[in-house]
Amino acid sequence: MEPHVQNQQHFLIVTYPAQGHINPARHLARKLVNSTGAHVTLSTAISGHRKMFTSLSSIDQEFHDGLIYYLPYSDGYDEGFKKDVHDHNHFMTESKVVGSRTLSCVINRLASDGRPVTCVIYTLLMSWVADVARDHGIPCALYWIQPATVLAVYYQYFHGYKDAITANANDPMAMVKLPCLPPLKIRDLPSFLTITNKDNPYYSVIGYFSETFETLERESFAGKKPKIWVNSFDELEADAIKSVEKELDLMGIGPVLSSLEGAGVKSKDLYNTDNDAYLNWLDTKPKSSVIYVSFGSMSVMKKRQIEEISRALKDTKRPFLWVVRKDNREQVGIELEELVSGTDGMVVEWCNQLQVLRHPSVGCFVTHCGWNSTLETLACGVPAVGVPQWTDQGTNAWLIEERGIGVRGEINKDGDIEEEELKRCLEVVMGDGERGQKIRKMATFWKELARVAVEEGGSSERNLRAVLAMGKTDAN
Repeated sequence: MEPHVQNQQHFLIVTYPAQGHINPARHLARKLVNSTGAHVTLSTAISGHRKMFTSLSSIDQEFHDGLIYYLPYSDGYDEGFKKDVHDHNHFMTESKVVGSRTLSCVINRLASDGRPVTCVIYTLLMSWVADVARDHGIPCALYWIQPATVLAVYYQYFHGYKDAITANANDPMAMVKLPCLPPLKIRDLPSFLTITNKDNPYYSVIGYFSETFETLERESFAGKKPKIWVNSFDELEADAIKSVEKELDLMGIGPVLSSLEGAGVKSKDLYNTDNDAYLNWLDTKPKSSVIYVSFGSMSVMKKRQIEEISRALKDTKRPFLWVVRKDNREQVGIELEELVSGTDGMVVEWCNQLQVLRHPSVGCFVTHCGWNSTLETLACGVPAVGVPQWTDQGTNAWLIEERGIGVRGEINKDGDIEEEELKRCLEVVMGDGERGQKIRKMATFWKELARVAVEEGGSSERNLRAVLAMGKTDAN
């Protein structure tokens, strides 16, 4: 293994073992290598590591892809967390205890190899990583992989506005006014803030976010302004970033996406990507004619929801590319043939989403509004129909409408978007009406702003240079 070069930075990025966390962590790792020449090691739990690199001879073997080093830690669940078998609270507690010990071993191993870590970066749900970094005397930063607006909402929730939010938790249309932020409805807030029933399996999740902000406050008490890198950019979320600037050193460094790093960069997916048949299929379709539908790596669509979407897509008479994961199809008992029969459509288990969104034939993205997907559709200039499910997705759907790049679909009491509503949204976004034309114009506008933000001299490029300079100072 090559020795560490004197005064060269070595970033250790530690991330939760889920697709929506690994992708932005990996894109950041590539960005740091390409922009600074630093060493970067990405560490996720063994369960995620072995899914990314299935051919390794041992579960904790280090891997190098030519730019990034990958070295896992153990969270005590090396076979992965299975929600139908394991208790989530026990998983999170065990991850903290076992992860703290094994991540410390990773840091020691890197130092003994002549590659001492100079800065630790951690993602959401991983606040214990900051304690490990402190024990080793290494500066650290939080990489916030949701929008800055969500961070600002959480901050206000934990600093005096909890009652204002929970008092209206059961009314999705109730308005909430938070300092320095536009008025938001309850449905626009992160879903974990409005869970008041202790029997809800996700009731305890707010506690893990509380730990994150408690960790940041400990840094404040120590006389340091907590450092947070957010995967967004100043022009997109100026109000949210400014709303917490007195308390937090919040820097927009995004969009951190492989699509903005140049051609040939691919995500390392935890799901098997179908062959390139879908790209060949897209090549046969007219410009901006295809509806792309994907609800991400974690959402599980109910059978009724799949049927509603299927009928809507058929009725539009437009070509569509639809991602329905194999595990989801098997869970609800639906065959591929049922979804494409009598249509000009294609259903795949998984695909390279950035390649799809960059394809000229794609004219609309029906999305669950995960932040990665929201940033990708914005950076690629593709109008969106937002169908948020949970966590930060309601806020992301609000941003899609607020910034004019799409519409938010209304869901029923069961959390599903019905056939007629989806057809209405698709007609708005893809039709020739005035609103559809304006949405397409705004999608192009934000695509250009996203591109400029990460180019030399852009807001995110300047912010990244600033935080890297501060990192060197802290490490010395």
